[in-house]
Amino acid sequence: MKKNMRKEFSPSCDRNKQPILEQLSVHFSDRKNVLEVGSGTGQHAVFFAEHLPHLIWNTSDMFDYHSSIQAWMAEATLSNLVSPIEFHFGKNGWPSLDIDSVFTANTTHIMQRNDAQLMMQTIAANLKSGGIFCQYGPMNVNGEYTSEGNREFDQHLKESGCGGIRDVAELVEWAAGMELIEQISMPANNFLLVWKVA
Repeated sequence: MKKNMRKEFSPSCDRNKQPILEQLSVHFSDRKNVLEVGSGTGQHAVFFAEHLPHLIWNTSDMFDYHSSIQAWMAEATLSNLVSPIEFHFGKNGWPSLDIDSVFTANTTHIMQRNDAQLMMQTIAANLKSGGIFCQYGPMNVNGEYTSEGNREFDQHLKESGCGGIRDVAELVEWAAGMELIEQISMPANNFLLVWKVA
């Protein structure tokens, strides 16, 4: 198994990890178990688990990504980092983990509209009362792009078969049972949305 592990690298993960960490340090300060939805290469998981040692960081993604996540984990050897589970909204049930928080980065705009809606609904329905969901990525506000770069990026996403950038109001509508408690502007025309389950 380990012979086939290949550590992938995402430049965007490397660029945004520090600003995201600064926010997670605040919003996950009293959390214990976090589920990362869409761990991708595994870079974020390793970086955040290392710098937030009070957290148990549970990784998840579609099976194709597990090799890279495991390769990053093998190199880091962190005791608070948990091997990835296969998790895809609409295909896998909610994980049987005792989690009090969820994190996702750069997934919402990749998902098709129905999958993004299902993600918001599923987290709102399954995360325990008082749970925190931190959602990072590009978002539209009041039906408008926040930059020309995001407009071009959205066009590229849709041409590539992705769902495209979602509007914050749309996410709020889908997230019945969760309250958007903070909308934090981040570098490179991104946001960190902080949700709390009622």
